Amino acid sequence: MKFLCVDCDEQMQFAERQEPGDGTFAAAFRCPGCGRSVALLANPFETRLVSSLGVKIGGRTLDAQPLEQVRATVRGREDAFVDDGNREAGSGERPTPAWSPDAKERLARVPGFVRGMVKRIYADYAAERGIAEITPAVMDRARSELGLEEM
Repeated sequence: MKFLCVDCDEQMQFAERQEPGDGTFAAAFRCPGCGRSVALLANPFETRLVSSLGVKIGGRTLDAQPLEQVRATVRGREDAFVDDGNREAGSGERPTPAWSPDAKERLARVPGFVRGMVKRIYADYAAERGIAEITPAVMDRARSELGLEEM
């Protein structure tokens, strides 16, 4: 979709995007020929629809990120997909429990695109309960207690 200036018949150029925080967004476009401006205001429903389709109003300034559309729709922890198994004890966070060889082997069978999230779930489960090493038995117990048996 492109906006055209009615007077100049030139393609309008993106000028600015604003997200006021109430679920709406606004985008402004300017005609390079005559300087005329036009703005688009989307209500919360339209904003969600546009976002779910992966449309980037105003173009992209960064390269696409892996699983970008999934990440945009997942609610919860911002770092859910981050595989940071190298947290250190003095960093203000709980240290990550060690992984037994059998548990590492089992984790390696998890599809790569969710492995970081699965690893985080087990690591957090173990850390919250003071478990120093994640084993297949710990993984089974976590799946049961967290209701993940069907996954």
